[in-house]
Formats: sequence, structure tokens, C-alpha cells
Amino acid sequence: MTTAFEAMPSGRTPSPIEPLPHQLLAVLGQHRMATSNQLHELLRPGAARQTVSAPLNKLRRDGLVDYTVLPQSNRSRAWYLTSEGARLTRDFPALRGRPAYPINSATAASLKTPHTLTVVRTHLAFVTDARRRGDEHGHLDWTPEVSHPLSDGERIITDAVMHYTLIEDEERTKLRAFVEVDRATMGSERLASKLIEYARLWSYEPQPAGRPRSRQPAAGGAVWLRWYPVFPRVLFVLTGASRYVLSHRINDLQAMTAEHPLVGTLARQVPMGAAILDDLEDRGPTDDVWAPLAGGASKPWTQL
Repeated sequence: MTTAFEAMPSGRTPSPIEPLPHQLLAVLGQHRMATSNQLHELLRPGAARQTVSAPLNKLRRDGLVDYTVLPQSNRSRAWYLTSEGARLTRDFPALRGRPAYPINSATAASLKTPHTLTVVRTHLAFVTDARRRGDEHGHLDWTPEVSHPLSDGERIITDAVMHYTLIEDEERTKLRAFVEVDRATMGSERLASKLIEYARLWSYEPQPAGRPRSRQPAAGGAVWLRWYPVFPRVLFVLTGASRYVLSHRINDLQAMTAEHPLVGTLARQVPMGAAILDDLEDRGPTDDVWAPLAGGASKPWTQL
């Protein structure tokens, strides 16, 4: 079987050899927070609900996890690591180098739930589609809140970096993507300006002291080459408003791509697209639900 590398190798799907409580702690360490239903779908789809709820309650009694009750949700729970749970998972091999951000109270948790849980919801759309297709994309193949340096001491924080192995016939293609999840809580222009930050990351080459900064397209000295052999795709996932409003936000992303010279250059080198979260859940990310930011007909994210 041949392998085409568009990015570094992805992780794997959950192993039955790994104890479920260990997996639950790892997922909460990776994603910061997830509902009972999300944990069930990520780790034990098709199993009885008690399969996941029982070890979660045991971990809570042990002081490693806690939960906050979501408003207007029939008392659905969103789980997170306590300080002790974060300390314990710090040395998990899958989480090494991942900063621990324990949540110290249910009140603090409630402030993080809307965006954090929407990012997990987006991940689940890709996980579900990968299972259906036979691709490889597991519970640790999605890393939220990844920071990268830009010039002038600034940083870009992407909502998630996705790892995905596409399997077609006898070929395995390793893909990566920067994923931005938009809940329509910021202005459309501010959302579109995120594209400028990705273009700056793509073009940024640190220069030795005394030499002028370079704004040329990525080459051997590009900062992103420290982590990726190929610059990841850039995907925007939109929700939180009517389809009419979200369509206009996608149009604004396309307008930024067409009008900003550096973003336009990035779009000629890096696949970029936007989709509505409901469509990802209803039809799957590998259906024709992505609007290419450089223009053209909708297509799967793998074919942008």
C-alpha cells in the first residue's frame, strides 16, 4: 500500500487495550471539555450509555473530573478535568507538551462551554464520517487551541489542528487542517481577517538579527516547517445563525481571499474552504458541502 504525505502521520482510533477511564481522562485533557453524549460518541459509539457514565462518575468520586450542568438541556453534563486530573494527565504520552488548563469551578466551566463544545461537535462530524468511510481519524487526532508565532512577537491561535488519514483503494493520504469554528459571535470582517493571520503564518520566515524581515512565500526558513511538512489546509466551520447570515459570512471570506494580495497568494498554494456545521453533520465533511475560498463549485474538504 502506498502513502501520499500531505502532512505528518495521524494518530489512531481508540484501542480496547487502553482502559476506558484512561481514554476519558485523555480526551478531556485534549479537548478541555466534552458532554456525556460527546464522550460516548467519541469513545464507545453503539455501546450502552452506562458504559461511559459509570467510569465518569467513578473518576468524579476520585476527584479527577467534575461537570457543569448545561442550561436548557434536560440536565446534560459537560465534563472537565479538575486540577488533580490535569496534574495526572500531564505525563500521558499522548498529551506531552499539551499545556494543562484545569477548570477550577462549575462557574468557570460554564463560561467556556459554548465555544469549546461546538469545537468538539465539529470534531465529531469528522470522526463519524471517517468511521463510515473507513478512514483514520480518532479521538486524539484533533488538537484544540494550537498557538503558532507570527512576526513582531504576535501569535495566531487556531481553534483546532486536525490530523486525518484518507484511505482510497491502495493509497493512504495523510492530511492536516487548521480548523476555525465560527459561532457568529464576532463581526464578519473580523472573522475574515483571520485569513490574513494564516497568510502571515504561511509567509513568515524569522530572520537573523540585523537582516530585514522577509515577506516572501514560504521556503526553507518558513516557521511553520518546524511542525508541518506541508502547510495545513484552512477550514472555516460556521454555525450560530441562519443559513442566510452564514452564507454571507462565507461570501465575506471569499471576498477577503480575492482582495487581499497575501491571502490570494496563500489561496493559490493552500486549499481553503468554508462550510456550515449543520451540513457537516447531516451530509458529512466529504460531501460537496465546502465552498472553496478561492471560488468555484462546492466540493469535499479533501478535494479543495
